[in-house]
Amino acid sequence: MTIVEQNSLKRRNIGLTAVDQDKVQPGYTLFAPLSSNGEVYLINNHGETVREWHLPYRPGRHARILSNGNLAFNGALPTAPHLFLMWEKYRGGAMLQVDPQGKIVRSHYDSYAHHDAHHLDDGSILYTTLEALSEEQGKQIQGGVHGSEAPSHVYSDVIKQVDANNNVIWKWHAFEHLDKTEFALQPHYPREHWPLINTVYPLKDGNILASLRSVSSVIIIEKTTGKVIWHLDRNTVAQQHNPTELDNGNILIFDNGAFRTDESVNFSRVIEVDRNTKEIVWQYKDRQPEFFFTPFMGSAQKLPNGNVLVNEAAFGRIFEVTVDGILVFEYINPYFTKYSVPELLPAFPNESNALFRAYKYTKNQLPWLQDEQKVIVNVEL
Repeated sequence: MTIVEQNSLKRRNIGLTAVDQDKVQPGYTLFAPLSSNGEVYLINNHGETVREWHLPYRPGRHARILSNGNLAFNGALPTAPHLFLMWEKYRGGAMLQVDPQGKIVRSHYDSYAHHDAHHLDDGSILYTTLEALSEEQGKQIQGGVHGSEAPSHVYSDVIKQVDANNNVIWKWHAFEHLDKTEFALQPHYPREHWPLINTVYPLKDGNILASLRSVSSVIIIEKTTGKVIWHLDRNTVAQQHNPTELDNGNILIFDNGAFRTDESVNFSRVIEVDRNTKEIVWQYKDRQPEFFFTPFMGSAQKLPNGNVLVNEAAFGRIFEVTVDGILVFEYINPYFTKYSVPELLPAFPNESNALFRAYKYTKNQLPWLQDEQKVIVNVEL
């Protein structure tokens, strides 16, 4: 008797499914399966794992390689407070930097940190965290599902920067700087977390680019004043993730599209937006648009040869496209695991291969990679 695999993703192809060696960007792709216990993988363009890290925390979203060759890892602190259900999925708290031998050379802890953390070259870390609003402040937050506040609070975002000694050197409170009407929660979102910042990105001019998922906005914060000096609203983006600055000054955005304005079919896309005009000057969506869709998470990275690496996050699909929209690489994360967090199991009991982000690096960005023989690095506290 043949037993049919009930996980639809597993039933289809996993691992490397396609590659055009002539058009793909040479390099290595890094990803951290969200439901793992702390594994991070680096694969080559043949889909082979060349390095594997085992870290002491499950991913609090993602990992990346820094300019010094170290691994930056955002881990989920097991002792962090339980605020509400979805908090258990996207919280972080343990911001680690690991050298090529597996030694932790930098760490910062914040029990209310979530989603994004940037380790900068000066040793500082820019990241997102939370603060609880008072009952009166919570009432000022507009939109969302009526009566869906967290048990005791509405939580609001704070962006922090700490120096190499973990002293806070800059702080930005969403509640103080965002207009509550202009940045109202969209109707489908619970009122537990506003405005849900999933990306903070340091711009070349010193200001801060941020993605506000639950209000479908991308903003630029003037760092010296805290003012919002640029705003891309829900008429262009929908529950977006991972805006980054390109060399030409434009903004590349992974646009999820679950509740896109004036669209009845859900599809995701990657868009390049001119910062001056706010016009979309390039975009990628699948030729059959609804085939490429992740309602949450996701990333896009412009590569040196002009290609774009895309992470269709909910389904663990990493692919690369040319500027003409031709797919030249596709890899499906083959690592399926269940969340080990007790609070999540009743709502999310099944295996997942989801990824928050994926990054690709050239050989020159990985000075410790001598050959492609698989190396396992065990990281201990």
